[in-house]
Amino acid sequence: MDDAQRAAESDGDIEVLISAIEHYSYCPRQCALIHVEQTYDENVYTVRGTLAHERVHAGVETCSGDIRIKRDVPLWSDHLRIRGKADLVEFRPEGPYPVEYKVGRHQGEHAALQLCAQALCLEEMLDVAVPRGAVYSHRTRRRHEIEIDAELRRQTIAVIEEIRALLRSQRLPPVLNDPRCRRCSLKDACLPHVIGERARLRGLQSVLFQPWGTLALDE
Repeated sequence: MDDAQRAAESDGDIEVLISAIEHYSYCPRQCALIHVEQTYDENVYTVRGTLAHERVHAGVETCSGDIRIKRDVPLWSDHLRIRGKADLVEFRPEGPYPVEYKVGRHQGEHAALQLCAQALCLEEMLDVAVPRGAVYSHRTRRRHEIEIDAELRRQTIAVIEEIRALLRSQRLPPVLNDPRCRRCSLKDACLPHVIGERARLRGLQSVLFQPWGTLALDE
């Protein structure tokens, strides 16, 4: 077995959390800070998200007509080596229907990828097709239905493999330093306004790595 084959097998042993998929889609560096560096911090957006998820997870199993509703559902896929939880799954006569809760408005591809991973887990666990699910916006109180089509499945699996490679490398991706950083709870750990500005970073490095005797000290 050559090095490439051993690396591929080692990658396959690394389990990916479903929550990492949205983190990576939003910002690979944010994903690495959380899942490689084990760095996490709160801001108003994460607190709102935590409270919203606590409310939905606190509900008991219920029924609405012929639909059974379960909350905080454990999920896994041995084939894809992923695991996590679904906020809510509706077990309908035609099959399971996962619902992902978000605090803000519909979050586009980031939430869709996470929802697709949940659907892939349900398909493997229950041996049934999961052709669609929904993202629920706590702000608008509305659902946005997502079709779990072939292209979304392909994108989700590709992201899972990229995360697995990131976890294996144990390296932080480069800083992006763009509008996403303003809402990120990890900006103080990431320091995009410093690392992303090359001239400022070089100036700080030149001071930081000066020989001790050359630094001007206060009397």
